[in-house]
This record gives sequence, structure tokens and C-alpha cells, in this order.
Amino acid sequence: MPQHAQITRVCRDCDGFATAAITTGARHHDGSRATLRVTCPTCNGTGRTAPATLARTGR
Repeated sequence: MPQHAQITRVCRDCDGFATAAITTGARHHDGSRATLRVTCPTCNGTGRTAPATLARTGR
């Protein structure tokens, strides 16, 4: 009997790539590039989102 994979909720803003390294164009004294690490503000760097809770409407 086949086993089903669990559905992971991927962040819709970063598509699961929660952290990016952006080069500034500057270089360090040893010649390596200066980079900034930026995380997704929606998922706080996890790449996943929490499942939406069901809202009760009506009476």
C-alpha cells in the first residue's frame, strides 16, 4: 500500500526560499564579497506558513 506524503504549507511570499544572500557590491580586505542575509518577513525565515484557522461566521 503506498504511503502519502504530508502536505507542507510553503510560504506564498518566498516560495520556500526563506533566506537570501544579497551582494552589496563591496569587498572585504581579503577580497571576498560583502553580503547581507535577508529573511522573509512573512514566515520569519522558516519557509513555511501556519495553516489558516477556520473562521466561524453566522450565528
